[in-house]
Amino acid sequence: MEIINNLLDLVLNLDHHLFELVLEYGIWIYVILFLIVFMETGLVFMAFLPGDILLFTAGTFCAGVQNDMGQTAELNLLMTLLLLFIAAILGDGINYYLGKNIGLKILNLKIKEKLIVNPKYILKTNEFYKLYGPKTIIIARFLPIIRTFAPFIAGIAEMPYAKFVRYNVVGAFIWVFSLVFLGYFFGNLAFVKNNFEMVIFGIILLSLLPMLIEIIKNYYKKKACNTL
Repeated sequence: MEIINNLLDLVLNLDHHLFELVLEYGIWIYVILFLIVFMETGLVFMAFLPGDILLFTAGTFCAGVQNDMGQTAELNLLMTLLLLFIAAILGDGINYYLGKNIGLKILNLKIKEKLIVNPKYILKTNEFYKLYGPKTIIIARFLPIIRTFAPFIAGIAEMPYAKFVRYNVVGAFIWVFSLVFLGYFFGNLAFVKNNFEMVIFGIILLSLLPMLIEIIKNYYKKKACNTL
């Protein structure tokens, strides 16, 4: 329970935590951001990390954030975009490699008699993969949990590596650049700063929107088929 509470605190107050980290670690903050994005996209047991929210918040800090004491924390926009773009590509690449070479072994790993990979996440990702095929690598970038498992499943399914790389690079570019720029241009608006928790929930809902739309479309398709 404590872990869940800490994770919620991290997500809902990410702006405050990142402000402290920028001031405390200076240039090393780029290494921290790189590692978080890399781990979330590259390791199936790190799927809980807040990728979308982190990108948006990092974009906000690229425009400069000032606290009540007049201190300013700022990230370099170009360096942030480049490093997180590379982290997203490498993360998916590692995940694909793990899925292709030791995927089935990882699925059976246990800690204290519990599987480290929740089978329901694999099932959901498989269903999504069957629906979209290779495009899943791009679309899944905006879907929490599925984002982490999509390249892993692609590896297990032995998607041709050349095809995977194309979708990986395009997906990483759209994901990183869109969310970082969204934070850069809108993160420092008074409404956003004063309602950061609401904005975070909004980002989560938007990230789930493609999945909800597809569920609704499939529902009506099946309904139409049944009436024929």
